Amino acid sequence: MELENKIAIVTGGASGLGRATSEGLVNKGIKVAIFDLNEESGIQAVNELGADNAMFVSVDVTNPESVASAITKVMEAYGAIHILVNCAGIAPAAKVLDREGKAMPLSKFATAININLIGTFNVASQVAEQMAKNEALGEALERGVIVNTASVAGYEGQMGQSAYAASKGGIIALSLPMARDLARTGIRVNAVAPGIMGTPMLLGMPDNVQESLVANIQFPKRMGLPKEFADLVIHIASNAYINGETIRLDGAIRMQPR
Repeated sequence: MELENKIAIVTGGASGLGRATSEGLVNKGIKVAIFDLNEESGIQAVNELGADNAMFVSVDVTNPESVASAITKVMEAYGAIHILVNCAGIAPAAKVLDREGKAMPLSKFATAININLIGTFNVASQVAEQMAKNEALGEALERGVIVNTASVAGYEGQMGQSAYAASKGGIIALSLPMARDLARTGIRVNAVAPGIMGTPMLLGMPDNVQESLVANIQFPKRMGLPKEFADLVIHIASNAYINGETIRLDGAIRMQPR
């Protein structure tokens, strides 16, 4: 897909990987709608990216009505949606049994699935409905592209990551069947599975924690850069033959049990 002058939605676009992706897309001449619950960070992101390039909408990705209302606002402002990048998510940590032998509250497991997996599907399905109305463009006759955010935890979940790994494994499993469902409409679906990424949250951890996280990364021997995530998303959006894939972005790490 030719990216210039296209319209994108980035969920979780006010911080971390989503914020880097929003900036990368704007730098490619794309107008970006940032979907996020953090209004302060969302407004700040729009101010930094420029009101001519970006807009912010407060959205609860788990709520169908909230997502539908936000999509309507994007259509009123920009007239189309060509790219969706789902970055909204949480990373809870809890073992199936705690040190006292008590089971993880089901609500904690359900919350991770609801936000990370169901929230991703909620936005993707509703945006796909709108994308299907686009004019088919280019030799591939594309109407849109969806990029979801999985995680290496979806392949090698660590101790305490049962809920998180299950939610991200679901996103990995979602890529191919959703791509098959949407093939006739000219919409591609892919996912990126990041490893240890240098987001503000991780970079705020103590040095010894950061060193422990980096220890199992093969090469380059460092955390991934949010810009590298954004660059991969942009390549996926522009390369019409990447479809139904989950691409690891992890420096060849394979997560250890702990």
